Amino acid sequence: VQLQASGGGLVQAGGSLRLSCVASGSTSGIYVMGWHRQAQGKQRELVASITSGGNTDYADAAKGRFSISRDNGKNTVALQMNSLKPEDTAVYYCYTTVFPYKNRPAYLGQGTQVTVSS
Repeated sequence: VQLQASGGGLVQAGGSLRLSCVASGSTSGIYVMGWHRQAQGKQRELVASITSGGNTDYADAAKGRFSISRDNGKNTVALQMNSLKPEDTAVYYCYTTVFPYKNRPAYLGQGTQVTVSS
């Protein structure tokens, strides 16, 4: 499975960005699609995830501001990020798991930089 992410960029605090990721290749076994992020000098952390059935999970920092969505037919996942804060600055990576694993990323995209200026 190959993952191609897009949509990062520079935005002012309070602004919005929408990240997109498309999976290609052997996608039939994909279960969870989601986003991690890694800020400079920090560990990578989960931002949000969504199962093939539409169940979502968010990090506390993302709740109420970010929304994850998925199109199973197109093998795409999107992350709508609103009310962005400087602390959201990070490289964002989309990932997938394969059945039956919900919490074990199997594939990781190349990352897209999100920079939020104050």
